[in-house]
Amino acid sequence: MAPHGNRLLPLLLALLAAAASAPSSVSGDERAVVEVSGPPDGVVWVAQLSDLHFSVHHPERAYDFRRYVGPALAMVNPDLVFITGDLTDGKSKDLLTMKQNEVEWIEYRSTMKDIMERSKLPGRIFYDLRGNHDSFGVTTSGGDDDFYRKYSINTKLGRQGRVQSVTLENSGRKHLFVGFDSTMEIGLRGPTNLFGHPTDKQLIELDQSLSQWDTEFDKAPVTKITVGHFPLSFSALTESGKSIKDVFLKHLLSAYLCGHLHSRFGKNLKRYYHRTTQEPSLYEHYFQFNMHQGYTIQSAKENCSEEAAHIEEFWEWEMGDWRRRRTMRILAIDDGYVSFTDIDFSLGSKSIIIVPTFPLDSRFMQRRSAPRDFKCHVKGASTFDTVRALVFSRQEIVSVSVKIYDSRPGNLEVVFDTEMKRVSANESRGDMYLAPWNWRAFADPSPNRYWLQIEVMDITGDTSVSQLRPFSVNGLFAKVCWTWKEFFVMGIQWASVYHLALRCALALIFVVLLVPRALIVLFKDQSGYTYLRANGSQWTLLKYLVGGFIWLFVELSRTILVWSLLWVYIIYLLVFPWLFGHPLTLDSGLAYMTYRGWTLKRSNEAFHAGSPDVMVIVLPHLCFVVLPTIVILAAMAAERTAFREHYFSQSGKKKDDHFQKSRRQVERDSLWSGRWIRKILIVLCLVVLWKHWKQCRGLVKAYAMNPLLHSPVYFYFVPALIVFSVYKTSSI
Repeated sequence: MAPHGNRLLPLLLALLAAAASAPSSVSGDERAVVEVSGPPDGVVWVAQLSDLHFSVHHPERAYDFRRYVGPALAMVNPDLVFITGDLTDGKSKDLLTMKQNEVEWIEYRSTMKDIMERSKLPGRIFYDLRGNHDSFGVTTSGGDDDFYRKYSINTKLGRQGRVQSVTLENSGRKHLFVGFDSTMEIGLRGPTNLFGHPTDKQLIELDQSLSQWDTEFDKAPVTKITVGHFPLSFSALTESGKSIKDVFLKHLLSAYLCGHLHSRFGKNLKRYYHRTTQEPSLYEHYFQFNMHQGYTIQSAKENCSEEAAHIEEFWEWEMGDWRRRRTMRILAIDDGYVSFTDIDFSLGSKSIIIVPTFPLDSRFMQRRSAPRDFKCHVKGASTFDTVRALVFSRQEIVSVSVKIYDSRPGNLEVVFDTEMKRVSANESRGDMYLAPWNWRAFADPSPNRYWLQIEVMDITGDTSVSQLRPFSVNGLFAKVCWTWKEFFVMGIQWASVYHLALRCALALIFVVLLVPRALIVLFKDQSGYTYLRANGSQWTLLKYLVGGFIWLFVELSRTILVWSLLWVYIIYLLVFPWLFGHPLTLDSGLAYMTYRGWTLKRSNEAFHAGSPDVMVIVLPHLCFVVLPTIVILAAMAAERTAFREHYFSQSGKKKDDHFQKSRRQVERDSLWSGRWIRKILIVLCLVVLWKHWKQCRGLVKAYAMNPLLHSPVYFYFVPALIVFSVYKTSSI
């Protein structure tokens, strides 16, 4: 046995060495490094476009893309180009039917071919990721209806996996870019295809791709950037409850670039993440109220040890869409500092593009580790010694200048104005301009005291200025508050909030239906109109309002038939399918939807899909149809009781007496003339019915269903109940 052992030992050592030199799951292609040659040294830049939504109904989107993007890319000469999802629209003209359209994909392929020819950029630097619109109605990945697999650039270049990575190297620094596709494995048709659905397998691949250079012995600096379609606020957890965020934090990511939300929600769709030493509070699992929540300014005494360098943090930067805003982003990495400029083509082409790379914008680009760079000079003092900017132009540049403004006097006052010099070099990939400055003079405890602007003029006299941006050489954040729309889409973790919101809505419905009925059983007539109404100083205004609100639902529970029918409907929504339809294609057969998602069949086995995506149907129905219906019907029942009390008090009759006056005569003589409150309630009923009709019409078009056959209860129960209640409460 000894001779065999001696022969096996070298083989075992060789296998162990091979395993140590390359992670087991990272292929040789993924580990390959693309050497970015040519100055400026230590700088790389990439372009990002998102949400193109090429559509047969809007040919101007592809036309403008050809017109503006091709020349812009030729001018910028990026090292990589990322298109982060929603390459085609996949919607009908009325926006209600959502499925793949091969004509749109042919247009996409033709447009991208034209872009490559106009920009003279090689196809291998383009990476196009799938978005939710690109998976509408895709039954199987790689199937006949999966046009992404047929027409995308990634497929053409043999990039088959859902996680792709590429590494750029310049001046000894590596820049790792990892793109991932978290769309549904089986693409539901909209509107219930809204979230990214990463799997445990995909997170393992993502983790391995991000760690592919962590075992290198030379420990060359690595800047890590990920790209995808879905923001984390619209990304579900995996089967085992894991989150993409935890993978990003683990690998000290610089930034995550995404799309999906579009610019109509705001321009500050950005969010900073970092791992705190304290256990996050319960609400932080569901909400983040501002862009930098949880960030605290570090003390003046920084820990410069190696152990203090690993701060788990990253930025999430959603960019505007091409669909309406015609936006393109240029992202630059200068000696590890990441910055970006968003370019708006909605007003026409650009002859000059400016990307300031240092100092960084203190609103969106600073990181918690930046104060340590300032105190410890981790990247060297020379990094701070110059103001730097990339300038791209169609014409020869005549002058580039930098201005720094001081905002402390109450207005912007120029305190630094100097010419910038181009880094002269042959065969430069792009023009980098520098200006020396005394950066220590701008160290200030306020992160938004000083503002930077670059001004450029070309040989034709055309001038362009960069956007004013605050900076902090100290590395401090300038706090930015979201608008309510920005908070709505970026600050709420919708995958988690859906189940919480569903429970709250159902709990509220149970309370308003059960508690008043219990009051009747316990207090009998004491919970009636005469007992609950205000009586002089006995009731304060608050008690009057609360008592009146309770009285509404007490009177609803007295209308036994209406109250019972409401319970029947609520139980139906909890137990039975809401609707039947075709969530994939017309040929894929019927499936049914509950508040838990869609139940589909594959190979005679049932499986679930579309959770939490069905929230776009479930929550609006509960919050804008069911709950308002309950409140309005309760108000109609209470109005009827109050009118009866008023009628008998005016006529002197008892409840069991026969009427001697017609109802019209009584109403004409009473304060309640015409029962105007009832008329207002009927108008509100029409508003609720209109909302319900709009949602039902959208579902009929989206899932090719027949309301009478596929979902009669969901479609017709609420309108029938409202009509019946209006009739029931019409008499006194």
